[in-house]
This record gives sequence, structure tokens and C-alpha cells, in this order.
Amino acid sequence: MEDELSALFKALGHPIRRKILDILRHSPRTTGELDECFPEVSRYAIMKHLSALQEGNLVVVRRKGRYRLNFLNAVPLQEMHNRWVGKYMESSASTLLNLKLAAEQLGGDKEMALTDQAKVFQIEQEVIINAPRHQVFKALTENAGDWWEFRLAPKGTESNFSFDPVPGGLFVEKWGENEGAVWGNVYYVNAPEEIRMHGHLGMQGAVQSAYTYRLKEKDGVTTLQLSHTASGIIEDHWEKEHTEGWKYLLGTLLKNYLEQPNDSI
Repeated sequence: MEDELSALFKALGHPIRRKILDILRHSPRTTGELDECFPEVSRYAIMKHLSALQEGNLVVVRRKGRYRLNFLNAVPLQEMHNRWVGKYMESSASTLLNLKLAAEQLGGDKEMALTDQAKVFQIEQEVIINAPRHQVFKALTENAGDWWEFRLAPKGTESNFSFDPVPGGLFVEKWGENEGAVWGNVYYVNAPEEIRMHGHLGMQGAVQSAYTYRLKEKDGVTTLQLSHTASGIIEDHWEKEHTEGWKYLLGTLLKNYLEQPNDSI
């Protein structure tokens, strides 16, 4: 954990690297597109900065054909937040931050909300978990109800989860006698390396959504890679909410569930 933090702080230690993260916060970019954002910096230097960000696990790379797409991975920042911002400090810190943002926006133009239209978003995140791959896979599937905190059940109603990790299997939340919701439909399984699903994940209406878990293990430590793509009539706030939601679910809840002593795993 301390080595991960050292790499994280090193990655954040240069203003160009912080600017790269600011750019990637809005959308993934190819290395060439990032190079164009810094005309005063050589392409070699940009690649070195990206390497440092990868070492800090703040950037994950996915290749699409000839292109190398760089994605922001905010999970390490969430882990740093969890370590130094306790639950009793979080409310006060958020209030002060909202006040600061409101003050900075006074007199400025506010962004106009986009009307409903077809959109696409893609989320790529990586979480390093100190547990073997087969345990992570089991926690993601069969034991998902032990740590998956989000609910679609009406407020105040208890619900339970089941996840059948086979082709055609369902990740289901049930409540009442015949009520419930499907979080995911499994269409590909290569246990314990990969599982792919379709599911609205809390979004409603004309939306196509798919998410994939990929697990890589080295020396008993698993790197969990999440890919989530959605397209259709997507409301403006959904991408941010799902980015934050995945970061919390995988980077906090799942990681804590697996790394703390638990006889049921």
C-alpha cells in the first residue's frame, strides 16, 4: 500500500501530469491528442508523463485498432480520500467545497444543460486488490450481495441479491413476493479471468449498457479491470454518477470486503 501511495504522489507531482488528468476527466484521449494539447512539450516528454501516470495507476490504456486510448482511473484518488478524509470530516469538507464553487461561479455563465439526445460514455477503471483472483471473482459474482451497497428496491424495503456466473445467468435484486430488478445479464464467462454482462445499472429508458470485469493475478495480488460502455438517451449526470459509483463499489466496498478478514470468502 505504501509503495502504491509513493507512486501516486510521484505521478501527481508534476503540473503537466495534473493537467493531463484534468483533460482525461472529460473524456479519454489518444496519445496524439494529448500531445496536441501541449504544443510547447515534446511528444517524448508527454509519453514519459503518461508512463508516470500509469505507474501511479491514474491512467489505464486500452488499444482500439492503431490507436492507444488513455483513460482516467480515479480509484487511487478515492483510496487516498478514504485514508485521510474520515466520514465525520467529509460533510464539512463537501460544504466548504460547494461554497467555494458557488462563489467562483457568481457573475459567470452557467453551462446550459443539454437536451436529451443520443450519447455514448465509456468508463475504464482499475483496482489493485490484495487477494487471489479466484476469491475476487467469487466476491464479484456469488458473494456480490455481501458488499454491493446500491439498491433499486423502494426506500425502506429490504432486498437480497443473487448472481449466477454462467452464460445466460442473472445478477438479480429481489424484494417482496414477486418484485425485483435485473442488474445484469451474463453473456460471456471465462472464470476466473473475465465475465461480461448487459444491464441498465440504474439507468432508465432507451439505453444500451454493457460492463466487463477482467482479472489479472500476480503473486497473489489481483488487478481488477472494469470496462463500462453505455449508449442511447443518456442524461447528463449519469456518466459522473456511474464513474463515482463504480469507484466506490470496487475501490472501496469490494476492496475492503476482500482485504479484511472474512471467513465467508
